[in-house]
Amino acid sequence: MMERRRLLFAKFGLIVLAPYTFASGRTVAQQAPDIGSVVRGVDASVKSRIDRLAGYTVTEHYAVFRGKDEAHLAAEMLVKTTYNKQTGKSYEIVSQSGSSLWRNEVLRTLLDNEKRMSQPGNVETALIDSANYEMRLDANPRDSLNGRDCLVLDITPRRTSEYLFKGRLWVDAQDFAIVQLIGTASKSAFFLASAAEVSRQYEEMDALPMATHAQAISGSALLGQTVVKIDYSNYQLQLIPGNQAQAK
Repeated sequence: MMERRRLLFAKFGLIVLAPYTFASGRTVAQQAPDIGSVVRGVDASVKSRIDRLAGYTVTEHYAVFRGKDEAHLAAEMLVKTTYNKQTGKSYEIVSQSGSSLWRNEVLRTLLDNEKRMSQPGNVETALIDSANYEMRLDANPRDSLNGRDCLVLDITPRRTSEYLFKGRLWVDAQDFAIVQLIGTASKSAFFLASAAEVSRQYEEMDALPMATHAQAISGSALLGQTVVKIDYSNYQLQLIPGNQAQAK
């Protein structure tokens, strides 16, 4: 009888302790992922996007605010953007309103910079990969964002560029797709303006990370603090032959 009770206790103890043992194992693994594997995963995700995406169209809504007053628009622009892997981005302004100064000096300059950056030969210099960034695990390397288990990386540009940012990067813990970027540009895109503080969020569409929201905050002696918010919608993806596009 005593032996049977010991066996039952041992069995019960194993059942009770096993979940905690396995959970503890997962916690340790989640707290200390291998940075080499993570960086390789990020690189592979970025390369997959480049290899699979032939082009896309998207509607972009730009809103400009002065200073901390986000209740009143200084300027607004609705743009249909077309991206082609061979030629880069082109824009069609659907509508616009507000001060011509803000539209011309801020929004058109922003569109011109994006167009130039997207061209073949330039786009590679702005990719979020290990060729352009040094990546380290953040002090708190795990986070949940929009219901997704994410790894958090501290990223530092390998050179000074208005298209590269020093800050933090969130990537999906399973497929390493980019989920969010928050940082400061290593170089200002505007003359006599401070480097922009940028945030950008992504969602996966046909297993490709595509930007859905972005914000840039910068300041200058001429314009003061400027906040630009961008919302992306109505994506139509064109994949390489053999893949089906998905719209969202």
